[in-house]
Amino acid sequence: METISDVLLVTANLGSLFDQMDKIQNGWLQELYKTIRSYKPKFIALHFQEVGGKDYTDNMCHAKDFFENIESSEEMKDFDRVCTYVDNQFQAEDSFTALGSIYFIHKTLKNIYQYDFNVKDFKAVSGQKKHMGSLDGVSTVEKEKFPKNFWPDFKWSRKGFMRTRWIIHNQGLDLVNVHLFHDASNLIACNSSPSIYSANRKNALRYVISRISDSCYTPMPFFLFGDFNFRLDTQSLVQHLSTSADVQTVKKDSSNEVQKIICEEKDNDHQVLLHIEEKLFTYLHQAVFREDSGKALLKYDKEAAAFHDVIREEDITFPPSYPYSEDDTKPTQYMNTRCPAWCDRILMSHTAQEIIQKREDGEKNVVYNTMGPNICMGDHKVYNRTTVSVPEGKRHATTHPSTNCGSQHREPTTGVSQPIPLA
Repeated sequence: METISDVLLVTANLGSLFDQMDKIQNGWLQELYKTIRSYKPKFIALHFQEVGGKDYTDNMCHAKDFFENIESSEEMKDFDRVCTYVDNQFQAEDSFTALGSIYFIHKTLKNIYQYDFNVKDFKAVSGQKKHMGSLDGVSTVEKEKFPKNFWPDFKWSRKGFMRTRWIIHNQGLDLVNVHLFHDASNLIACNSSPSIYSANRKNALRYVISRISDSCYTPMPFFLFGDFNFRLDTQSLVQHLSTSADVQTVKKDSSNEVQKIICEEKDNDHQVLLHIEEKLFTYLHQAVFREDSGKALLKYDKEAAAFHDVIREEDITFPPSYPYSEDDTKPTQYMNTRCPAWCDRILMSHTAQEIIQKREDGEKNVVYNTMGPNICMGDHKVYNRTTVSVPEGKRHATTHPSTNCGSQHREPTTGVSQPIPLA
């Protein structure tokens, strides 16, 4: 067993954090540092979404300080190589994604190479490289905003993906930061199963997987982690929650459009059990989403299952990651704006799952859980996983040529200082 070393993968939607920097930032950072001290990773990948928050035109100015706080912290002092990519150019509406990815490499970790998509070579990583801007001219990252025609009936927003490609101890990896489309209306989400939003996310994720698996570059094991905005099957869930209730649909006076759905208990003085509006989802027994980590509701989490042919995920043993209260005095409560769901995920290709190190008892050496379960992290909780290794005989094959890009690459070896072509 040749170990890559402990790898910490983190995904975090920063929207609420940037909107409430003074209240949330310190606790948020301390939870991140606590995790780093606990696992002592040698390679850290932080994937952020909604950098700058919802009011990014006002708050993007804080992004540089936020990232520098992480990079200069005591916990990061032994990481001598840092690669930072932040798309903060909100003036460029056609390409702005508000995605940010930061990678930290420990001083003891050797033979680390990063791919240059322009020259189609791997090159050794050294020093600190910070890219904050449009990223269009940065050759070590691929970034794309989803085209407008993905959602012609809905508001175009800051959704897209960002990819970097690495070789660590002869193991190739694609690390992809992704942010998919959200549910704009709880009422529309109730209309069908699966919802129209679910169908849009499915199309977008298929697009991402196709892009990172196309024949222009040799396919590599990949980890996709970000805010997928996966939601529970709302129509089926509401039917389940209201089985023994009286359901009333209230429509607007001027049209046949549904304005609200109210479910009242048949006994107990007709107490309102469930109240749904466009941006309101109030359920009387909210604790069901937290009890036993919401396990009873996992059967309504169906969106990732559509991709089992190409991706895997570790077992979910944590409560829904969204929408947590932004009130720092209620860190374990959900807001009554959306139905709680497992939006923030870490998915991987089948080949990536094969390189996860197993303990001597045969169990996978993985942590897939929340950070800061009792700390206000904003409306999304943060997720992480650890420990990837290269078993002997399982190294990524890097000897076959790409179909379309013209050149062939060779397997990197210890001590290589020249670029390693890949295409």
